[in-house]
Amino acid sequence: MKTKTAKAVPKKALIIEDEGDLCLLINILLDGKGMEVEHVQSLAKAEEFLQQEKPSLVLLDNRLPDGFGIDFIGHIKSQHPAAKVIMISGVDAAASDVAIENGADVFLKKPFTKAELYKSVNELLA
Repeated sequence: MKTKTAKAVPKKALIIEDEGDLCLLINILLDGKGMEVEHVQSLAKAEEFLQQEKPSLVLLDNRLPDGFGIDFIGHIKSQHPAAKVIMISGVDAAASDVAIENGADVFLKKPFTKAELYKSVNELLA
């Protein structure tokens, strides 16, 4: 009788970002880390996703077509307290403090480097 080797379940990441190029880049970088990555472009779509799935990691842009990511952090944390949130913003450097106060685990200012992204993900999911 053969024994089945337990396969590691990949960690799930949700990218909430409306810039297609940046989303694709983050997706490629995280996929290279063995993560299962999903992408939505609005808070409404993020809400639908979060009702069905339990991501380990959420990368959240601040300025989205239907609102501000910074206001959505508390909602993510209330539904999925174990989820780690990386807030991403290029415009609002002052948003860093508010994002952290609202429950974000890390704040990355655009443009960020691959090394900064990897460091944040590795620290949060270690």
